[in-house]
Amino acid sequence: MDLDDAYANSAYIPDGDSYYARWSAAAKAFRTAHPNADLDVAYGDRSRQTYDIFRPKDAPKGTVIFVHGGYWMACTPKDFSHLAAGAVGAGFNCAMPCYTLAPDARISEITREIKAAVGAIAAATQGPLYLTGHSAGGHLVARMVCDDVRAPWQSRVAQVMPISLLADLAPLMQTRMNETLRLNAVEAEAESLIFHTPRDIPVTVWVGAAERPAFLDQAQTLVQAWGAEHEIDPGRHHFDVIDGLLDPHSAMMRTLLGKAI
Repeated sequence: MDLDDAYANSAYIPDGDSYYARWSAAAKAFRTAHPNADLDVAYGDRSRQTYDIFRPKDAPKGTVIFVHGGYWMACTPKDFSHLAAGAVGAGFNCAMPCYTLAPDARISEITREIKAAVGAIAAATQGPLYLTGHSAGGHLVARMVCDDVRAPWQSRVAQVMPISLLADLAPLMQTRMNETLRLNAVEAEAESLIFHTPRDIPVTVWVGAAERPAFLDQAQTLVQAWGAEHEIDPGRHHFDVIDGLLDPHSAMMRTLLGKAI
């Protein structure tokens, strides 16, 4: 199997290369239309150790934390600001942490950054926390409930919903991406979700039915390893699977927020 091809997405999605520009434009428009926000709030000393938080009009019911993807190598929360619409529309804060990208940080370092970011967001907010993320971001939010991650804010996490995640990182060592990621066998095992036991926090693995087989397999692998809930979104591919975050009434948001909405 050609693993570079197996983990390629844009080439297998109609107009796949256009999504990044479309996301960026929609995100900018959302920020312009939604002034009730704090941008670039620092949670650490490095330039990308910041988060954006968007607030609802009334007192928030809790906080959704969304972590972006990009194979740990690309993108910024400001490419995805518009995905806060569903959470804010349902009456929740939506916080989006930034993190140092590979090769400037290894995946294990990025995991520690997201832990610090969630801690800072938790300290600045009240109520339950709902963690979700896409692709590499799905991996990162799931890492927050692994047995080797201990933090007082975990008691506030009501739901974790990794979307189209990567659960077993070993295959990535055989791709050209690893020139940037610099994964070795030790780190790949330490950061692979399948080698951890989750804490007693509800986890729902969400994936699009039209995803590449590798991502369908990655989702199924974690479902089997963790006994997690599993939602397969009909007709959705790796890029439009996150569209459910736009609508407070979508099946995705109902799954994430449950009885809170």
